[in-house]
Amino acid sequence: MECLGMEIVVHGGAGSAPNEPSPRQAVLDEAAAVGCAESTPLGAVEAAVSVLESSPRFNAGTGSVLQSDGVARTDAGVMTSDREIGAVCNMPGVEAALSVARRVLEETPHVMLAGVHAVDFAADTGISTDVDLRTEEMCKRYAAASVPESFDSQRAWVSDQFGTTEGRDHDTVGAVAVDEGRVAAATSTGGRWLALRGRVGDVPQVGAGYYASPAGGASTTGAGEDIARVTLARRAVGHLEDGHNAEAAAETAIEEFEAITGSTAGVIVADADGATGTAFCSPAMQTATAQAE
Repeated sequence: MECLGMEIVVHGGAGSAPNEPSPRQAVLDEAAAVGCAESTPLGAVEAAVSVLESSPRFNAGTGSVLQSDGVARTDAGVMTSDREIGAVCNMPGVEAALSVARRVLEETPHVMLAGVHAVDFAADTGISTDVDLRTEEMCKRYAAASVPESFDSQRAWVSDQFGTTEGRDHDTVGAVAVDEGRVAAATSTGGRWLALRGRVGDVPQVGAGYYASPAGGASTTGAGEDIARVTLARRAVGHLEDGHNAEAAAETAIEEFEAITGSTAGVIVADADGATGTAFCSPAMQTATAQAE
């Protein structure tokens, strides 16, 4: 059945079961509704993700986790079914990371901008910078972690601790929207808890954290290094291209991911007709969908 209006699916990360699932679900539902009111899939994913980036309940924008030096840095990427791409990474002080990524797509000949230069670009295009992204909870967790002060010491410390320290590692957010066969997929994150400063994971990497083609789109979440190693989003969309429906494409991609890596991840998928699918191999992943009437 062809999609008769905007269809959107959003996720709030794949990981452990959240402490307060109902308030998080309410934000996801709001994000889906806000995105669904937009007139284009690109506008829909930006609007939806912006709602999630502004909520401290997710690891994106405000509420981002801290890297080894105690700084929150944001990454994001977006792609459309006509293979237009925009991405940014390692931006301190930028909440609206996906909006910056969209401007890279629309206003530059490039695919990705990084670090302080991406922050400069954000400021030049009217997006707020110098935002304090640290929540009180994150600051307390960082202080309790007793991270070494020197970078040399942090390198060894992070190698020992990475992936084992407690923190909201997997509350990355994303969205896929479809309208009249046009598709956009987007993902935004604060990265990995106590990762080495400057670390870039899967989220801004096209084919890993997000991907779109004329067949549909996907947004992923979970163990970023492993997601990048198997290009999970591209894998999911590839299954759409091979004729799988959206649910089967999501489930097959996650089954393959788990078999290859043994890690945890989740994916949301939408095909060009507006059908959606979700799958995850972590304890939990919250999602929401909306369709224009």
